[in-house]
Amino acid sequence: MNLSPREIEARKIPLHPPPPPHPLLTLQAHALVLLLPRIHPLPLHPLPPVALRLPPPRPRRLLGRLPLGEARRQVRPPHLRLQPRRPRHGAAGFVGTHVSLALKRRGDGVLGLDNFNRYYDPNLKRARQRILDRAGVFVVDGDVNDAALLRKLFDVVPFTHVMHLAAQAGVRYAMQNPGSYVHSNIAGFVNLLETCKSANPQPAVVWASSSSVYGLNSKVPFSEKDRTDQPASLYAATKKAGEEIAHSYNHIYGLSITGLRFFTVYGPWGRPDMAYFFFTKDILKGKQITIFESPDGGTVARDFTYIDDIVKGCLGALDTAKKSTGSGGKKKGPAQFRVFNLGNTSPVPVSELVAILEKLLKVKAKKKVHPMPTNGDVKFTHANISLAHRDLGYRPTTDLETGLRKFVKWYLEFYSKKSSW
Repeated sequence: MNLSPREIEARKIPLHPPPPPHPLLTLQAHALVLLLPRIHPLPLHPLPPVALRLPPPRPRRLLGRLPLGEARRQVRPPHLRLQPRRPRHGAAGFVGTHVSLALKRRGDGVLGLDNFNRYYDPNLKRARQRILDRAGVFVVDGDVNDAALLRKLFDVVPFTHVMHLAAQAGVRYAMQNPGSYVHSNIAGFVNLLETCKSANPQPAVVWASSSSVYGLNSKVPFSEKDRTDQPASLYAATKKAGEEIAHSYNHIYGLSITGLRFFTVYGPWGRPDMAYFFFTKDILKGKQITIFESPDGGTVARDFTYIDDIVKGCLGALDTAKKSTGSGGKKKGPAQFRVFNLGNTSPVPVSELVAILEKLLKVKAKKKVHPMPTNGDVKFTHANISLAHRDLGYRPTTDLETGLRKFVKWYLEFYSKKSSW
């Protein structure tokens, strides 16, 4: 595509050579991923990283190298002003960062959407973004609830897949800020599905549900066929609502949708609100840590799943997702609908997690055992992964001690050299 200097200036397209010929495009908001066909018949030119500025008061970000091969105009919602610049922030979610890097490593182009909320330290999110930036992953500031922005993206690019990892995470925080869970996990998801169902062609959708949907289910291991109508937290209820909403869009509009129920994901670049992360921090600082036991005095256990195994499951779901059958909001036939557990299928007591951390950190923890509060936590999680093994080729290979060793190595290096990031 030959452009005059005036056209280049009008579109704000840098004078760079086109990216590699296998563009799989990812978008993440908190962590949202949009994917293009691997083989694209037209030359693709990168859009520079951009800052999207809204009239009042809070900026939004979106990350990306956006192909414009067959686009007639740049993404420019009427209320936004775009300024080319190098990205400062990016696709900063824990799972989203690792998925984006894995896609990039296998030759896929990556575009990220991130709203940089302050649920936990935004400095960690910015550090993740710098890793993405070095890998060639770019960011556009934005939010999954911004319908105009999503529509403009789909106007420009014929996405074939969407991987939706955007969510308000955390079980206990829901008691403090319930509205944020409804806003992100339900309203944001509906907004995304509305955009997808109206697209032509419709993309296939892969999204992150949660093991929390099993709630008070006492049958173990948890199977996709088990009941999920007894959520123990608002977070779990919003994820369950997401699964039902996904089914309705699949049934009505022909969207191909795959839900992934993650089981206690951990690893380098993880979330500071997770027990393994703040236990490490507090043990090193000599602070007392609280280990919960169930109301009957029993052990609390989790099916801890290492991030690299989760990423393999995500890529397996993307690679096996079938095309949606609708077009422009109209269904033309039955579409694929799937739900998978992604866990390690080896629950470990939290007390054993602490013992492993003590060994790796060479520090004895100051422990206090306390009854588990009735704020949404459950006694145990345990994934049956036979369905994901059969259909996705999912085979977790990382035991908890191996995974924690990698996490501790990252943690010590990151926080000892934090000023250099």
